[in-house]
Amino acid sequence: MRANRTAAIGKRVVIHFPGFEKMETSGHYRRFQRTAEQTANLWDFSVEVGPLEANRSGAGFAVTAGADTWQTQSLIHICDHDAVVDALAARPLASRLLSGFRSAAQVVAHGGLIGYVRHGWRFALFFIFPFLLMLCGLAFTLGLAVAPLRLSLSAWHCLWSVPLAACFFRYALMPFAERYYTLHLFSDWEFAVAVAKGDAPYLRRFLDEAVATLLRALDEAADEYVISSHSMGSSLATHALGIVLERHPEALAGKRVVFVTLGGAILQCALLRSAVDLRRRVGLIAQTPNVSWLEVQCLTDPINFYKSKVVAVTGHPSAPQAALIAIRVKNLLSPERYARIKRDFLRVHRQYVLNADRRGSFDFTVLTTGPFPADLTSDLTTRSFGEQMANSDAVR
Repeated sequence: MRANRTAAIGKRVVIHFPGFEKMETSGHYRRFQRTAEQTANLWDFSVEVGPLEANRSGAGFAVTAGADTWQTQSLIHICDHDAVVDALAARPLASRLLSGFRSAAQVVAHGGLIGYVRHGWRFALFFIFPFLLMLCGLAFTLGLAVAPLRLSLSAWHCLWSVPLAACFFRYALMPFAERYYTLHLFSDWEFAVAVAKGDAPYLRRFLDEAVATLLRALDEAADEYVISSHSMGSSLATHALGIVLERHPEALAGKRVVFVTLGGAILQCALLRSAVDLRRRVGLIAQTPNVSWLEVQCLTDPINFYKSKVVAVTGHPSAPQAALIAIRVKNLLSPERYARIKRDFLRVHRQYVLNADRRGSFDFTVLTTGPFPADLTSDLTTRSFGEQMANSDAVR
């Protein structure tokens, strides 16, 4: 096991970029706290999650994990974009629908759909689904409204058909569509187009703040620095780390940095022709010697590009490629728990940052608070940390 030949991590700094979901920093903190406690029980170690508080790097919290033969302290910072999600969701319904369809047209026009079909056909279906659902629903709504005219009835009959269509839209179509997160996905694609272009004022403000957080976090003393990200957060993390490397390369000098992307969704934005800066920054990160890139993908998650080589696909085939951990959610969860979530595609997609029911080769809490370097967590077996550390050079 490679981990046995590597010194244990005593102190770690983590900067995490969550995915596109309506959850503020305090929500991510409570989720991590619950997940850490459940993971500690699974892996037979103790964990203490400190309070969420403001610090020099923004909002963060300390975690102390350990057992008889090891102890690791982790300081975790959250770079969430909940304010952006809230702003997009707060607009009138008509505005959200029009902006969503406009974004879908831009994705197609910028070559995104063709790229999705080439590199992840299931992701192409994920892209098409919300827009096709709403188009069918709107077409049926319009059909109800003009039904009297199509049946050669008097236009006066529209006095009942139009209200009926409005009731169908309000009380049938929208509740059904929301079961599948349709409006949320409309906003997600609108944001994806903005992230690809990189020129929206609100995005620039977010990235300025994220870069400042990264620089302050990298200035803290630690054995390892983990920049982790989930789903859409991976494109944001790529932008932020890429900007740090472009403007302040000395900030990473002499540091062990692990760039972790969960959910394999960078290509959602990077495959758009407008994502020139994003693709360049992918190559810059991949070619930085002291940055190890770990890509976690899942066969049973439709919202990722399973088995894709992100670095090569974005135009850097000769650069070092990200190390890949391929997981299956079904193998990490109990049969009962998996049966409850398997038809909820967004819930399956969130599993990367949640606790497992079974020991396996990947666990987010283990990666961010455990004793071994983050890029070596794929070497975990079903043995407890105590058993692994007993054979480790790091504790001798």
